[in-house]
Amino acid sequence: MQNAYQKDTKLIKGYIFDYGGTLDTAGRHWGKVLWDAYMKCGVPVDEQQFREAYVYAERKLGSHPIIKPEFTFYNTLDAKLGIELEYLAAQDMLEMPAKDIDTLRKKILDGIYDSIRQETARSREVLAEVKMDYPIALVSNFYGNIRTVLREFMLDGLFDKVIESAVVGVRKPDPQIFVLGAEALGLKPDETVVIGDSYDKDIVTARQAGCHAIWLKGEGWTDKAYDESLPDAVITELQQVLNVKRLLRSK
Repeated sequence: MQNAYQKDTKLIKGYIFDYGGTLDTAGRHWGKVLWDAYMKCGVPVDEQQFREAYVYAERKLGSHPIIKPEFTFYNTLDAKLGIELEYLAAQDMLEMPAKDIDTLRKKILDGIYDSIRQETARSREVLAEVKMDYPIALVSNFYGNIRTVLREFMLDGLFDKVIESAVVGVRKPDPQIFVLGAEALGLKPDETVVIGDSYDKDIVTARQAGCHAIWLKGEGWTDKAYDESLPDAVITELQQVLNVKRLLRSK
């Protein structure tokens, strides 16, 4: 862990957290989480075929109003898996009877959901401790149902403000979304620190917005090397945010 801010900072007055990949998968890219689940459940496709299906599903969910505001995370993941598996079947990459595909989908869904419940419970403890000293906001690219998901995992009472891309009409990597997060807390960007797992969408974007940034470095979608001097701190598990927080308070 890069254990202290390497740049001059003002007193941090608020924290902004990303959601997907940060609070639910311990820094692992969702593509990696799903691919591991596919392998564990014995889905007979290769990784390149899976990646095609993953990208297709992401684009479809982003361009079609499939996810409703009342959808839980379980509903959302079920829809995503359904689109992926239907794509694989339609492209003749997955040759299985429909009933077997449905069984496989349920197996993947339940396995992932259990691990996400455990991870969000750990994240909840970290958020609660941060909130004792700072106001916190959530800034997320999501489908319009993030508040339902937060209630589902008992995270809803922890955030002072929630900025969701589908609601505000701005998506990462547009830095304006982090400016909105800071403003929602009544702060300037340089009075906030962003915590996120995506180097490009969270860290680069946060710095462009004028925020400080802590990179939760986990298993990424690619093996690309990144400039670790850009974030103010690099951590490998969310719990380490608390160590950085203590250092900031001592400045």
